[in-house]
Order: sequence, then structure tokens, then C-alpha cells
Amino acid sequence: MKVNFYATLRNVVKQKSVDFDLPPGATVHQLLDEMLNQFPALRHELLDEKGNMFAHVHIFVNGRDAPFLEKALDTEIKPEDVIGVFPAVGGG
Repeated sequence: MKVNFYATLRNVVKQKSVDFDLPPGATVHQLLDEMLNQFPALRHELLDEKGNMFAHVHIFVNGRDAPFLEKALDTEIKPEDVIGVFPAVGGG
């Protein structure tokens, strides 16, 4: 499963896209767990001290923010899905 990282998260993973090997039927939450397993430094960027995803972090599946998917982070993802992980970006 190819995951695209944006903005400051690219500095953490040291590349634009990363391929993750997930079993069939994996969920967004399982993908998040695998991202943290391979890149422990992402934990500080994505999760609060209770292990909940920061509200300013967005995981998009085929252009839809994961919390707004039918099953949110428990939504099943497919290898052909387009996944993007975005931190909050400020500017003016």
C-alpha cells in the first residue's frame, strides 16, 4: 500500500511516498499502526499523549478524510486506494 506524506511529515519519513505491506482487509487504523511501527518518530507528529490522533492531522483515503468515512479509522482499505497523510500547515 503506497502512502503519500506531505509537508513536515516528509522530513520524518525522509521521502515523499512509502510502501507498506498490509494484509488483505487491513483498516486505516492498522495502516496507522504500521506507519508508527516503521517510523516511531511519527508518533510525536500524529498522536497525543493518550494515543489519539491529533485533530489537525488528516489521513485521506481516495480524497476523503478518514474520520468522515463510513467506519472512520476502522474502514477497510485496498492496495489500489490513494492514501495521503497531512499535518496541519499554517501560513498566511
